[in-house]
Amino acid sequence: MIRVLVVDDHRVVLAGLARVIDAAEDMQVVGLAPDGDVAVDLAARTLPDVVLMDLSMPRVDGVTATRRVLALSPASYVLVLTSFSDRERIVDAFQAGAVGYMLKDSEPDDLLKALRAAARGESPLDPRVAREVLRSGPVLAARPELTDRERAVLRLVSQGLANKQIATRLGIREGTVKAHLSHVFQRIGVSDRTSAALWARAHLGSEAT
Repeated sequence: MIRVLVVDDHRVVLAGLARVIDAAEDMQVVGLAPDGDVAVDLAARTLPDVVLMDLSMPRVDGVTATRRVLALSPASYVLVLTSFSDRERIVDAFQAGAVGYMLKDSEPDDLLKALRAAARGESPLDPRVAREVLRSGPVLAARPELTDRERAVLRLVSQGLANKQIATRLGIREGTVKAHLSHVFQRIGVSDRTSAALWARAHLGSEAT
């Protein structure tokens, strides 16, 4: 059962999201937070698998709340759900530790899929968000050539696969995947999977799809 903490300053939205999530057989809402302060407190008490985080909120915004939540519940994953798709907010959210970014006009099924992906440690990303980041300028400068195996691992990361799934797909050990990713992150100058996936889409082109 995926335990979800929902954070949004609009009560109607909060209630609607709770109904959608609780209706899924594999999910349970463990808390509803109307602002970032309450979100931090509830996360510390409930230790959710996934925190569905709004960004624009009074007192403590979603970016600050994300940092505080992860400091108190490091095993949780934060999935942003917001109306904003501008590059600055996207980058700020990922730098705070969010693993994924979805928009509020997403279909309910897409949101549930994103929650499941986040719970697996993957990086769900609305295609419009990826386009915005790439359209706004180079994500990162090009780096030295990667080995064929590193490129293969990076392509699968860009498709949202977790390390265990990548290991199975390539017929290698999960520890080997982690080692490849460590080298890839250093070579392309990133520190997280989402940035690596965006780099792949920008620099590997159709190979990453």
